[in-house]
Amino acid sequence: MRRVAIAERSNWRARAAEAGFRFHTIDGAPYWDETAYYAFTLRQIESDLEDPSAEMHAMAMDLVGEVVASEELMERLAIPAPFRDWIAESWHRRDPHLYGRLDFAYDGNGPARLYELNYDTPTSLYEAAFFQWQWLEDQRNRGALPQQADQFNSLHETLVERFAGLAAQLPPPLYFSAVRESEEDQGTVAYLRDCAAQAGLHGAAIAIEDIGLSADGRFTDLDDTVIGSLFKLYPLEDLMREEFGAALPGSGVQLLEPAWKAVLSNKGILPLLWQRHRGHPNLLEAHFDDGSALPAGWVRKPLHSREGANVAMHMSDGRWQESEGPYSGPCIVQAFHPLPAFEGNYPMVGSWIVGDRACGIGVREDDSRITRDSARFLPHAIIDDAPQGSTRIYV
Repeated sequence: MRRVAIAERSNWRARAAEAGFRFHTIDGAPYWDETAYYAFTLRQIESDLEDPSAEMHAMAMDLVGEVVASEELMERLAIPAPFRDWIAESWHRRDPHLYGRLDFAYDGNGPARLYELNYDTPTSLYEAAFFQWQWLEDQRNRGALPQQADQFNSLHETLVERFAGLAAQLPPPLYFSAVRESEEDQGTVAYLRDCAAQAGLHGAAIAIEDIGLSADGRFTDLDDTVIGSLFKLYPLEDLMREEFGAALPGSGVQLLEPAWKAVLSNKGILPLLWQRHRGHPNLLEAHFDDGSALPAGWVRKPLHSREGANVAMHMSDGRWQESEGPYSGPCIVQAFHPLPAFEGNYPMVGSWIVGDRACGIGVREDDSRITRDSARFLPHAIIDDAPQGSTRIYV
């Protein structure tokens, strides 16, 4: 694994405009960054990332049934009591799911270490599935990358295939929803809606703020049409805390991601995985936080934090790093395992699962050891004789 400098495509902004990629720059700072890429060998991809991703996914899925059958575990994951039966029923019906992202610390020498699962509202999908593939093709065509350069990326085709399989399982009408003013979330939802349309599954777009509630407790659009299925790029734990969320169990709406993803989008799944697979090379030791002082060599994370918010990191050498954010409540502690450093850049590998298949990665890079919402997205390539780039240094 190497970080390799490369010239930007002179027309990449025009290419982004053509493709509807409007969130490549956020608040004036670059989000999409193609001044460098991460080079992997095929062995690293297949043995260190693809296979472990499939195994971690299977291990996590095996836990869902155990959690939903246990009031104690539901309580441990801070899942509100009024929603527990609804979540369990969703699992017993095997309500269909679409995708998820596993975040790994990986330096090219294996094993990749699982930081967390993003299985309810994972983002960075459009840029991983489409725009970085376009970058690869363009760079090969202009001779900046060898013709045999490849990418671990069958995301687009797998998404279309998955939507085709979901068509008969999602009650109509289908809607795709996100927060109105979030350009990134709206862009992601527009991409997924297009993937569904390519599979022959057509759905309408609606802002999450525009969804209403009928007198008999069903969710509706602005024309009072009852919503049969809803893809929502909106955290389920937030929905369960909001006024309209109380109607979810009795609404009859089919959510995508389904209600049972509340188990896997919860960081409490990490200590449960460790308890059942202690010492697994791809897992970091993790426990439910007992409120005691955080010792050196450990990280504290709230069960429901996102985008690196409210993380406390007590490094092995005694240094601290903490991030701000809106999250509180129960936490886990996880063994400190540093991201690799490439000249002050800290990459995290997001490995994508569509359905139950590991089918691609995206690399987000920060200048902080905590990957925040301001992290940049860099493309990657599979190049077995990868050119020498910057030296990997742990700091």
